[in-house]
Amino acid sequence: MFEEIQQRGYPGKEQIVRKYVHQLRQAFPRQDPPRRKRSVRDVTGWITRHPDRLDADDTQRLKEILTHVPALAATARHVRAFAELMNNRHGRHLKEWITAVRADQIPALQTFAAGLLQDLDAVVASLSLNYSSGAVEGHNNRIKMLKRQMFGRAKFDLLRKRVLHAGGTCWSWRRGGSHVGGGVRQSRPFMIADSVTLRGSGTESDPEPILREH
Repeated sequence: MFEEIQQRGYPGKEQIVRKYVHQLRQAFPRQDPPRRKRSVRDVTGWITRHPDRLDADDTQRLKEILTHVPALAATARHVRAFAELMNNRHGRHLKEWITAVRADQIPALQTFAAGLLQDLDAVVASLSLNYSSGAVEGHNNRIKMLKRQMFGRAKFDLLRKRVLHAGGTCWSWRRGGSHVGGGVRQSRPFMIADSVTLRGSGTESDPEPILREH
């Protein structure tokens, strides 16, 4: 600012300008900028996140929103109750959760609950047992990613080789107490590459997003 007013003909020193600006700042205290209006995505994140991970401001704003929208407050309560079922593996309480959702007449959650009832035994087992299909799904997503990368660029032989070498850590195996072919041979992950094709799910015609492992 000093250089700008100097170009306009100000003959004084920079120290005088600094002192004057300081007086102006004291006379007109700085006001905090208005808070940004929260979006639907922000509120959804507050509801689905663990309450302990919200800061004081987000907690207060969520409380205000839920107070003014009773239907959303009921939705938040059911969402967090379902999160507790998953985190604590309380699958035995799933029927009680579905009954509570039906009583509140929330369309989105009622559709979700109806889908759970179609395969209730499997859902209860997934919410109760320690077993998971995450590893299998991870390999499926990796293969889909490879197919997308190579769609229209190479033949099946090269795709097969990429799938075979993308299975992570491989292990050695022996036959009859000796190495196969005079050396160590790597086994193929899941023996899945023989059935991989260049069409169908996982290609450009498949809109399913790629899920990445973290």
